[in-house]
Amino acid sequence: MPSGQVVVLTALNLEYQAVRQKLAGTQVHRHKRGTRFEVGTVQGTSCRVALGLTSKGNSSAAVIAERAIQEFSPVAVLFVGVAGALWETARLGDVVMATHVYAYHGGTSEDDGLKARPRVWEAPHGISQLASHLARLNDWAAPTAGYEDMPRVCFGAIAAGEVVQNSMISDEAKWIRQHYNDALAIEMEAAGVAQAGHLNGAPVAIVRGISDRADGTKNSATDRNWQPRAVANAAAFATRLAVELVEEQKETAMSQGDRVRSADRFDPGVSNTAHNSTVGIMAGSVTGSSVQMNSAPKASGTTDLIAELNGFREQLGRYRAEGALDEDTYREALNDLDSALRTAGRDTPESSKRTAMTLRRLRGLVAECPALVAELAPMVAAAGERA
Repeated sequence: MPSGQVVVLTALNLEYQAVRQKLAGTQVHRHKRGTRFEVGTVQGTSCRVALGLTSKGNSSAAVIAERAIQEFSPVAVLFVGVAGALWETARLGDVVMATHVYAYHGGTSEDDGLKARPRVWEAPHGISQLASHLARLNDWAAPTAGYEDMPRVCFGAIAAGEVVQNSMISDEAKWIRQHYNDALAIEMEAAGVAQAGHLNGAPVAIVRGISDRADGTKNSATDRNWQPRAVANAAAFATRLAVELVEEQKETAMSQGDRVRSADRFDPGVSNTAHNSTVGIMAGSVTGSSVQMNSAPKASGTTDLIAELNGFREQLGRYRAEGALDEDTYREALNDLDSALRTAGRDTPESSKRTAMTLRRLRGLVAECPALVAELAPMVAAAGERA
């Protein structure tokens, strides 16, 4: 299960500080490999946020994002910072929320030129819907002295590459605008974070404030003037989004709890009032007119859990063969399954905790296959009981 908190990552210290100013009661949390996070609550709320710094580039962002996902099992990962606008659609200071992310440096070089071979990640539908709702409310940003216009939220593609783009006339700038002409903004980390989220079953949202136009004015007086404002706007919208995401998760959990309690109140007896008809019931056993429902949980011993995990491997293979799982997801799911099998066999509290965490991540990976999610549920519970 997600932890009830949101991970927020930034590439620059300026961006980090803008988010940190929105938090209260921060405490340092160190990853075993040295990565430093700060965990606090959004001011005036109970929403917990784990804040981390990735530094520049998609590769670094991907590694830190994966560490954060495995460490915190978050409701979502939000990547927050500044970007350059590619078109006039987004004004300086506006916030761009990615509907999808292009890793635009994928390609093949041939005699007649460079052909684009991008990778694309779409934003999760639920997060996009919530972000659109918040944009319509338009109450997330406060007026700032010296800036006449209130910032807007724009929704569209974001292009993520490996170089700082600061020209409108260079060959690369023309190529990007030709092949990715629907991208509103350009930056250097979103593709890495999106890939980490995809492979670990974690929802990812990219929130960028527009600080320049990627047109040769980076590091100019205009850029230095707009960057703090763009950072503040992105941080304001992202923290508001984080609060709403956590609230939605709580409401969903309460609703599910109500349904369970309602089911528990059902009369266990079954009466057939229709004349000359038959009632069909799925039950453990039926004796006379009495029905005993066999709802005992599966055994949670080490041997039983390992057997169930091995059986789940066959299910993954079947879903892959039927096309319900893509190749990347299938391979990552097998990696998680192998890891869970290794730790399950050790039968210690620490290994059981690790098994449960791995199975939760696996459940996120196969979230698009409800039958697989349902099959994993008792295994996650069994591993958790042994921790």
